[in-house]
Amino acid sequence: MIPMLDLKAQYRSIRPEIDAAVARVLESGQFVLGEEVAAFEREFADYCGASHAVAVNSGTSALQLALLAAGVGRGDEVVTVPFTFVASAAVIDYVGAVPVFVDIEPRTFTMNPSAIEDAVTDRTKAIIPVHLFGHPSDMDPIREVGARHGLTVIEDAAQAHGARYRGLRAGILGDFGCFSFYPTKNLGAAGEGGMVVTDDADGAEQIRALRNWGERVKYEHSIRAYNMRMEAVQAAILRVKLRHLDGWTDRRRRIAHRYDEALDGIGLQLPCEMEYARHVYHLYTVRARERDALKQSLGADGVASGVHYPIPIHRQPAWADLGYEPDAFPEAQRASDEVLSLPLYPEMTDDQIDAVVASVRRAVAASASHA
Repeated sequence: MIPMLDLKAQYRSIRPEIDAAVARVLESGQFVLGEEVAAFEREFADYCGASHAVAVNSGTSALQLALLAAGVGRGDEVVTVPFTFVASAAVIDYVGAVPVFVDIEPRTFTMNPSAIEDAVTDRTKAIIPVHLFGHPSDMDPIREVGARHGLTVIEDAAQAHGARYRGLRAGILGDFGCFSFYPTKNLGAAGEGGMVVTDDADGAEQIRALRNWGERVKYEHSIRAYNMRMEAVQAAILRVKLRHLDGWTDRRRRIAHRYDEALDGIGLQLPCEMEYARHVYHLYTVRARERDALKQSLGADGVASGVHYPIPIHRQPAWADLGYEPDAFPEAQRASDEVLSLPLYPEMTDDQIDAVVASVRRAVAASASHA
């Protein structure tokens, strides 16, 4: 079976560095926050081009704390998209606000900027564009709407480590940028982890307090807050992996381009890279009208594939109370019906890439012959 990704292969490729980093933490006796986490914050801020970075225990926590630092609370509204992982909307609910969805742009699967204006009300406080699958949202028009209405722009960059928009790294394109280091991400921990990057010094200070029980002085709790601290061993592992991230991204892009060339013209809609963007291919996601049949055929050939995401959030049972009609966001629904992600990870061999291509081409040809 050719997997969607192979975390064991990644570990084997950098095992001495990872083992040394973990041993360093164990020897230090400092297992939560501390200098290891502070060093990772400095290095990741430098990588993104941000003034501040605050490490937390998950990408979900990063989004939640960014919303709180932006002053979003009960009764407010936050504009985001329904075609994303559910955390992008759940965090809005966590702070007492209401998610307001707008449709996606069908080529990039990211927020359609032209849909935002109609969604803004006098209760709107923020916009959360999602840089889905590794492609950045079109941020200039999103920021323009935000500036016109006095809204905070919070990037959900959980799948976009190192992606660029008009030459700038994802994460510094809005007021706050939020990253996940879940193991499957392009920069993944050996467990959970997240980060908020920002140029807002006051916002960064607020998030540091919010992640650590509201403490600015030990045992003095200035605000009601949370335990959302990053563990030192995760920071140590991520510091190692950050040094390899650009090389891994280059390999992801080469694999994506091989797929592009080999699958062009066979009847699938392939991922696009807009002129303003540098895609990091967290996922290589195609669109197929007969998606489920293609997935089944690939599985029979020993090729894994994934559907991200089969049910848009506005149609999830947990969010039925928002009151959206099933067909409220046609592009999001069409994407949910058609998307299929193919294996793509830096350690893939050329033989594995060729095998995936051959399997996809056979499946599409067989489907066409039965049409």
